[in-house]
Amino acid sequence: MAELAFSNKLHVIIYVIALLTGLPFNILALYAFLCKARQRAGPNIIFLINLTISDLAFLLFLPFKIVESVKSSLWTLPTFLCPLSGLFYFSAIYSSILFLTAVSVDRYLGVAFPIKYNMYRKPVYGVLVSFLLWVCAFSHCSIVYITELSRVSNHSSNKTVCYDSFTESQLKILLPFRLELGIVLFFLPFLITTFCYASFVRILLSSPHISPEKKQRAIGLVLTTLFVFLLCFAPYNISHFVGFIQNTSPSWRTDALLLSTFNTSLDPIIFYFSSTAVKRTCKGCLSGLTQELSSLRPVHLFVTYLRKRNEALREKSFKHTQSSKL
Repeated sequence: MAELAFSNKLHVIIYVIALLTGLPFNILALYAFLCKARQRAGPNIIFLINLTISDLAFLLFLPFKIVESVKSSLWTLPTFLCPLSGLFYFSAIYSSILFLTAVSVDRYLGVAFPIKYNMYRKPVYGVLVSFLLWVCAFSHCSIVYITELSRVSNHSSNKTVCYDSFTESQLKILLPFRLELGIVLFFLPFLITTFCYASFVRILLSSPHISPEKKQRAIGLVLTTLFVFLLCFAPYNISHFVGFIQNTSPSWRTDALLLSTFNTSLDPIIFYFSSTAVKRTCKGCLSGLTQELSSLRPVHLFVTYLRKRNEALREKSFKHTQSSKL
């Protein structure tokens, strides 16, 4: 790692942190949501399940990014994995945005039009919307696969750089596409999410029948979601606008994309605020871990006692041997 540039080291560190934090918590959240779905599978739970799957898909392809960073941003893996990983990597990012937006719309409609919306709050609609959102994300990001596959297949050198160093003709296609991607899959969802959550909080705060605890949870959900949008997704999508204006890829685009990695670690916080099932599961796991540690404590004390006892016996035996020699 010593010969790597600082940016590559930073990428590896952030990717590893995302894997260590995002993977266990997203698996835990997925388990909680699936258990909840067996009891009552509303659209909100279905959206959260798909959001968790999106995060796990993102984490699944992080090892490829780690290898790429360790190799100084050179793609040394089989060439077909380069466009394939790009397709799933970017699709996971934008599907996360879409499902966060879907959750916000569901929450807003649930409090703004509770009677009307409950008539249509059926699992089949949640599944249908989720399917359309996945299709939307993958179809938009398929240009990544097509462009990168074309570039890699025409690349004769062994030193391949994945999703970078495009020709002018490829940039003529990519830059307008990135702009459309930023508008349709980020800025519009961000505006919708902001409107829905602002209205959601306003309605909740004005209702005297909602407990303070639920209001605090709602505010926590809104703030965390907007923070994820601004920290994880905004910088990279702003680079699409800058790149289109400058007619080239900004030099800081890769670093902006790195921020999207934090999404997988922050989403579990959204899950915690948005679902009592996740909250109960987390408390159950914490309680179980505490009990396990408590059960190990007597064993630890017994082992410590035996070790000290053996040390005392050895010391006593040594003194006895020394006195015998004298």
